[in-house]
Order: sequence, then C-alpha cells, then structure tokens
Amino acid sequence: MSPVVEDAPAQQGNSVVQTSQNKKAKPAVVLLSGGLDSTTCLAIARDQGFDCHALSVEYGQRHAAELTASRRVSQAFGVREHRFARVDLGQFGGSALTDSGIAVPMEGPQPGVIPVTYVPARNTVMLSLALGWAEVLGSTDIFIGVNAIDYSGYPDCRPEYIKAFEVMARLGTKAGVEGAKLRIHTPLLHLTKAEIIQLGLELGVDYGLTVSCYQADAAGRACGACDACRLRHAGFQAAGALDPTVYAHPPV
Repeated sequence: MSPVVEDAPAQQGNSVVQTSQNKKAKPAVVLLSGGLDSTTCLAIARDQGFDCHALSVEYGQRHAAELTASRRVSQAFGVREHRFARVDLGQFGGSALTDSGIAVPMEGPQPGVIPVTYVPARNTVMLSLALGWAEVLGSTDIFIGVNAIDYSGYPDCRPEYIKAFEVMARLGTKAGVEGAKLRIHTPLLHLTKAEIIQLGLELGVDYGLTVSCYQADAAGRACGACDACRLRHAGFQAAGALDPTVYAHPPV
C-alpha cells in the first residue's frame, strides 16, 4: 500500500492570506483536509511567517468533497506547494468515513465511547507522510489541526499522542538522529470551536471555502445532521458569526 503523491501547483489570485516571497522563511508542512480546523491551522502557520507546503491525503474517505475544498483553500492562500497523497485506508474499512456499509451516526458522541467515525491509524499515516516530506524539504515543522476539546473522542487527537509521535519522529529519521528537533505544531489543541473560528476570522479566513461534513455531497453541501456539522454550526453560533456553510438540511 504505497502512497501516491501528486502535485497541485498553487494559483495566484485573490488570496485570503497573501503569499510571502521571503525565501528565508522557514518551510513547514501543513496537513490540509479542506475542513475548518486545518484551514485555520494553515492561516496560523502563514501568520507565524512559515513558508507553507500543504499536504492533503486521499485515504478513501466518503466525504471526498473536502479534497476539492482543500484545492480552493490552497489556491486562496497562494501556498508555495500543495500536494495530494493517496493511501487507501478504505480497503480495510472499520470506519463510517471509509466504509459505505457503516452508517454515519446522526447522534452526538457518547462520553468515553470512541465513535465509528474514527479512522484507524489515520493521523499516524498522515503525520508519517508529512514527516517524510518535511525531511526532504529540510523542514523541522509540521502543522496539524487536531483538537482535544471540541472533538469526537479520537485517540489520535490527544496531546500525549502528539508528543509520542514527536519523539518517534526524532528517533526514526536521519534528520532527527543528526540532531534536528522536529516539532509537531498543534495550535488548535486547547481551543473551543468558537475560539478557532474567531481566530480564523481575525486572520481573514473565508470559511465558505471549507467543508467539514462527514457525508457532504459532490457539490460540497453539508448534511446538517452529523457530528461534524453540529460542532461546526454550534461553533459559529457561539462565536457570534454567520455560518457560511451550505446545508442540505440546516442543523437544529
């Protein structure tokens, strides 16, 4: 199951965040799903002065509209380079996001229960791909939009997981063995969804470009009923901001 990586050249235009032409900026790999959190993470990385290289992963997810959204986002931000990696986690199934035979739950998560929307090893695979590209780029910085507050109980979104991966990355790479201190940046880790949205708006993010729904249709319309839709809509309400999402059925 070897990953396939494709280039997606950035296009200049009306950028949400203007591209820095400073060649001295440190390179960083930003995992970009096309959703609200990863887009905010990209905005933060750019605001911190990093030369961003966006990486999106097609892992067999049923909500492929988010990959289309990631193209919109990277073009709007004018990132230096946007690549797509394909790793078919769908061949294993085991998640409502990769197996059409498992229904996406319409009820909220239950405390202490990992929901069926958890994709086994997803963040480990994505971070590994980002790590490989970062080492080639000579980068010691990877950004990922994981969150330990407004999340669905996924074990690979916890701070202890991120710390463990960081240790592994330093042990298992040439750069790490030679002394490079790779850092996994998780700027959203302890923010509520409302705080994430407020921060993104301050940085000029157009959330109308993004897709969060677990079962968005080909046009990117959100179902309005899944956990991701409810969290997103509630976040905009709590932030006192207009939710630009196009819903097939508005959340209640």
